[in-house]
Amino acid sequence: MPAVKKPRRGSLAYWPRKRAKRIYPQISIYPETDKAKILAFAGYKAAMAHAILVDARKGSLTSGQEISKPVTILDCPPLKVVGLRAYVNTYNGLKVLTETWAKDLPKELTRKIKKKNTKTEKISEIEKNLDKISKLRLLVSTQPRLSGFGKKKPEIFETELGGKDNKEILDFSKQILGKEIAAKDVLKEGELVDVVAVTKGKGTAGVVKRFGIRIQVRHATKKKRHIGTLGPETPSRVLFTIPHAGQLGFQTRTELNKRILKIGEKGEDINPKSGFKRYGLIKSNYVVLEGSLPGSKKRLVMLRAPIRPLKVKLLIPEIRKIVV
Repeated sequence: MPAVKKPRRGSLAYWPRKRAKRIYPQISIYPETDKAKILAFAGYKAAMAHAILVDARKGSLTSGQEISKPVTILDCPPLKVVGLRAYVNTYNGLKVLTETWAKDLPKELTRKIKKKNTKTEKISEIEKNLDKISKLRLLVSTQPRLSGFGKKKPEIFETELGGKDNKEILDFSKQILGKEIAAKDVLKEGELVDVVAVTKGKGTAGVVKRFGIRIQVRHATKKKRHIGTLGPETPSRVLFTIPHAGQLGFQTRTELNKRILKIGEKGEDINPKSGFKRYGLIKSNYVVLEGSLPGSKKRLVMLRAPIRPLKVKLLIPEIRKIVV
């Protein structure tokens, strides 16, 4: 009789299941592009709604008809480029060669940034070592005071610049250093983006909820919501793949190929009269994405250029109405 096999209890793709280091994620992988451009943007999760739009899919049973789609609304105030950082490739990975900061920094960043390097000195150093530099990344700051929930302390993160020529990338970064970037400058309606965010934290959970193992029968002694054994006698240790109780949620997750349905510049067009529940009113730009996103409300969500784009070209959707 053949051996009875079953799938692994829980995916190892999400291992180790630990809490994220910070409340907003860090993107480590970016797609390669030919032109110099910004490859990521960020926005605060405001609410979910459903959009009534015209189905543009060819061959669909509802082609040309109005359909309803669940959508997520992101509050996307403009980001400010506060610095530029150059990396050199070493045996131990990427190492920071030098960095430069913009002259006029927001007041909220004075506590976070202790050292301010002058623009002219450090940029000249970057220009001399263009042959050695392997990566050029922007240092970007959010502007939460322009958001709807009244946060004051901004977040600082890196965004990589696309392109293959370092000189072209440096010239592009010089033009936008110290300036603001809007959502429409990085994103386009109808295109796909990857969403990176930290999920909702749910605290400590047992093995049934955390790994989905089978509940023991009524004849089991002591407990029912536990694993039957910690492993065989050999090897004489507990393997890391054995399910245990522990942290559930508040982990960095990535969802691929989310379609952008709309990019708006005025929050008044989408705000309900009383504002979004547990968020407030959107004051500036906003982005409407198809489907749900990881994380709770007011959490910063990263939008990255797609690393595994679909071959099918998507048209700009015709939205009739967004119902909150």
